[in-house]
Amino acid sequence: MENSKYPKFTFTWIGGLILLIGLFVGTTFVSFLNVFWMLVFKINLQYKDWFFMLMNAAGFLTAIAFFDFFIVRPTTKKKLNFNFSSTNFYTYVLIFPMMLGMMFIGEFITAQIPVTGPFWGKYYEFFTQLMDQITNDKVVMFMTTVIMAPVFEEIIFRGIIQKGLINKGVKPGRAILYAAIIFGLVHGNPWQFVGAVLLGCVLGVVYYKTKSLLLPMLLHGFNNLCSSLLITYTKNESFSEALHVSEWIILTVGIILFTLFYYLFMKKYKVHYSEI
Repeated sequence: MENSKYPKFTFTWIGGLILLIGLFVGTTFVSFLNVFWMLVFKINLQYKDWFFMLMNAAGFLTAIAFFDFFIVRPTTKKKLNFNFSSTNFYTYVLIFPMMLGMMFIGEFITAQIPVTGPFWGKYYEFFTQLMDQITNDKVVMFMTTVIMAPVFEEIIFRGIIQKGLINKGVKPGRAILYAAIIFGLVHGNPWQFVGAVLLGCVLGVVYYKTKSLLLPMLLHGFNNLCSSLLITYTKNESFSEALHVSEWIILTVGIILFTLFYYLFMKKYKVHYSEI
């Protein structure tokens, strides 16, 4: 590993602060660009459907760049670099059904969170309006959720946070859970938090075993693609409603899929890749 082209950096609260500063700088720059555009051209870009996508991209890219220049390069003398290699077909046969199973489980648990009441009702209404604004333009929605989000978020949450914690000496199981919880918290609402934590755990396990960020990116994109298609064609994110079956059936199928393919992937599939 001493001759590895992949830097062995660690992740601490300082690294987290650097990521937040980078995110703030990137989004602030885009905000100033919007102010300039309004002053010169009298057009508020904030009302453009693609503006949210631009702000997200700027924030994530700047956060990653800041972590690279202020944490990775000074401590490792190498630039931030990840393994994006593919793997054999059998791996994909195992991880995608496992992911789908966890998506079904996550949907059932999320459905138990209240969406009515004096607090939950107003919060859910605000969340719904925000999601409607984001999904107004379907092309932008697909580009943002299916392509951009999986790439940037997996680099940060699995590639930087999870990997950095493991490099620091945190046990892999805890590092995977910590990264998944942070991943859930940044979504900013309880309905996405549960699913994000569960899915983040699956993504973390796949990344830890294969050492390739390509696989969690593809799984993340698969999850977001399913959600986007459900929103587009059924106006909700529910497999249960889309398939016209009980939530308990979705849960049962989810448990079977996840348990079976997790067992095959973790216990029977002995290949454990390494970064070289």
